[in-house]
Amino acid sequence: MQILRTTKACFQAALLVVVISGAEIPTVGQTIQGSEPLARTEPVPPQPAASGDQIFADLVKHNELRNAGLREYSAVRTYAVTDLNGKVHAKEIVRMEYTAPDKKTFEPVAEEGSAVVRSLVLKRLMESEMSAAAGKEHHDSSITPANYDFHVVGEEDLGIHHCFVVEALPKRKDKYLFEGRIWIDSSEFAVVKIAGHPARKLSFWITRADFVRQYEKIGDFWLPARDETFVDVRLYGKKILSIDHHINSVNGVTSTALVRHNSPEAESATRSSQ
Repeated sequence: MQILRTTKACFQAALLVVVISGAEIPTVGQTIQGSEPLARTEPVPPQPAASGDQIFADLVKHNELRNAGLREYSAVRTYAVTDLNGKVHAKEIVRMEYTAPDKKTFEPVAEEGSAVVRSLVLKRLMESEMSAAAGKEHHDSSITPANYDFHVVGEEDLGIHHCFVVEALPKRKDKYLFEGRIWIDSSEFAVVKIAGHPARKLSFWITRADFVRQYEKIGDFWLPARDETFVDVRLYGKKILSIDHHINSVNGVTSTALVRHNSPEAESATRSSQ
């Protein structure tokens, strides 16, 4: 019984560590260059011969410019811990409000399942995100050449986005770094997807931990859409921690209006009027 309690505690701590590790990659959101969310900008031409470091230099440069345009956004998030059969162990729905440059608040909407898992995993995850946003917790986990070696492994289409696929290899064994791949939009230099696992083994109990983060473009902004963390724990099995992000508004504009503004029809009308 004591072993099972210890295993369960390790599983909960591992979920927290793994997701925080994955969340250290752009969490606030990505915007296209410009100070206003609906401002049109010309896409940057693809650079098929670019190296990994060149691509990330462009990514960092574009993020620095466009992040300045993100004043605030709100979202409804659904956190859930499930098994591979979809059985829900714990779920928390919250309303998240972000105000630039460093304020995040979480308001509970609904909850179900294990109070222990909600308290030790989900609520602590939100608290850690608030602390990280406010600069109270700092880990050198930025996706830069200082922490990673980057190698372009190819190009791939993810939906309507043509992406560079870059392998990221951490330069040190650090639980706040990861090893994996990053999909970067080749025209806007925005992260579309990240998949990988922690650069350092989390514990004896954790035999495998993998995460996937996906972004979506809403208007002229790129924001988190879904996070999934898969954890395999000795004696306890495989569990999944997922976070679904439903964006309500960005800079005071509803997500419906932003998506409509970004539709192929709207873009075609914009081009024909030029």
